[in-house]
Amino acid sequence: MPRLILSMDGLVLKEMPLERERTTIGRKPHNDIQIDNLAISGEHAAIVTILNDAFLEDLNSTNGTYVNGQPVKKHVLQNNDVVELGKYRIKFVADQAGAQSEQDEAVVFGSTTAGVSGEAPAPSGLPAANAAPVGSIGMIQILSGTHAGRTLELSKSLTTLGKPGTQVAVITRRPHGYFITHVEGTVFPVVNGHPLDAQAHRLNDHDIIEIAGVKMEFFSQALQA
Repeated sequence: MPRLILSMDGLVLKEMPLERERTTIGRKPHNDIQIDNLAISGEHAAIVTILNDAFLEDLNSTNGTYVNGQPVKKHVLQNNDVVELGKYRIKFVADQAGAQSEQDEAVVFGSTTAGVSGEAPAPSGLPAANAAPVGSIGMIQILSGTHAGRTLELSKSLTTLGKPGTQVAVITRRPHGYFITHVEGTVFPVVNGHPLDAQAHRLNDHDIIEIAGVKMEFFSQALQA
């Protein structure tokens, strides 16, 4: 189970497992992690956790939320990431026993190239009746842009799609299907003409997804015997 380690000036103040789906951080007493300091907003940030996947969201705090020195609004948490809230530090420690040994995939839509890199998981949702069934694998076919015609096999635990700084979403693979979640950008991805909200959305065969101006189709394909 992932856990958080709260410290200030190198002194560990608290350590807690991420047992809840949503963990709130802020100055007000009702927060799961209360930090009684004026530099911290009443409701400063939240961490959403499902299984071993977690992502951090700044709740429009006054002084902002930083991860490894960089300001963030939404951030997929990776093992040993350090969340900075004023003088306080919260270290995210992933569950190494449940971590994927294989590297997850990221497809970056740029003007000329598409890259592959490692990413940490993001939250998923509930099982979908019409999602990719057992014995099949999810696929994405890019329909527009520079990489039109390219087909991606969603065999990794997580695939990141989009353009960093503009719009990013993640597709997580679960035993009962595939789920897409918005991660970065003010404009949310579109599925079948409808913008997503902040929650994970289950994908069904032949869903049309639009991310960072690129259209793609999700479908499932039977695994080879």
